[in-house]
Amino acid sequence: MTEAPRLTTPFTARTSAAEILDGVDLTGRRMIVTGGASGIGLETTRALAGAGAEVTVATRDPGLAEPLVTEFAGTGPGSVRTAALDLADLTSVDAFVAAWQGPVHALVANAGVMAVPTRQVSPQGWELQLAINHLGHFALVRGLHDSLRAAGSARVVVVSSGAHLREAFDFDDPQFERQPYDRWSAYGRSKTADVLLAVGIGRRWAADGIVANALNPGYIMTNLQRHMDDETLRAFGVLDEAGNRIELDYYKTPAQGAATPVLLAASPLVEGVTGRYFEDNQEAEVVVGGPEATGGVARHALDPAAADRLWTYAETALAARPE
Repeated sequence: MTEAPRLTTPFTARTSAAEILDGVDLTGRRMIVTGGASGIGLETTRALAGAGAEVTVATRDPGLAEPLVTEFAGTGPGSVRTAALDLADLTSVDAFVAAWQGPVHALVANAGVMAVPTRQVSPQGWELQLAINHLGHFALVRGLHDSLRAAGSARVVVVSSGAHLREAFDFDDPQFERQPYDRWSAYGRSKTADVLLAVGIGRRWAADGIVANALNPGYIMTNLQRHMDDETLRAFGVLDEAGNRIELDYYKTPAQGAATPVLLAASPLVEGVTGRYFEDNQEAEVVVGGPEATGGVARHALDPAAADRLWTYAETALAARPE
């Protein structure tokens, strides 16, 4: 069967989030951005609210989002509110879901953690990168299913990473319980899981009017790099020997990094599109993946059988969590 042509848009890698929504009216739309108080999450929130949406910033420290709340207070039609959410702790996820009322038109699964140096576990005993980047978001999305369905036409946007290219999901030892922990392997596998989450939602919930897509926002210096030491930053070429930040040409500003999440959350150009992966505001090319891959989306991250298997694994993990 011939694959459908890749979806393209008139935007570029340098388009900002606000430019994506130029002329788009989101008045009356209710949206959630996890980790929306900093980095590309902040700029995603700002662009969506600026186009008229009511955006809830779901974050571990709601106080960090207060400047955004103030920024949009009384300026209308968009607004920003905050709510506590710790994706590493399912008790917090459950509380967020229980407190939510009404429809959700878009959920941007943006919060994440990268390259935790040593193996750490969540309160449920899960490896921390998998817990925050995937399992916490899975629990949140599943818990909000009825609210997404109530919107009539809802979108789930999952922020992944080009790191997924190097690592298929390891179903034999997903928690690094038997193999030596490697922070980059753990990160890459969790980001593959993020793409598979979008594929899984697309396979299950299309009849409910819910679509889902994943994305790579590109290279942006944000708080996500907080676990990277100076030696690692130098290896990435973004820090000189004196400890000064180096601005590389291919790095984006947070507002540019937020463009693809905003495109998938609210642009009419991707209406009805589901189960796909985007980068630089375009649908990505499907590639084999592996250590040499530098762009596109790996076939292992779009595999429907792997998406179904991961969905079952996540459901089982949630059902088996200790009380």
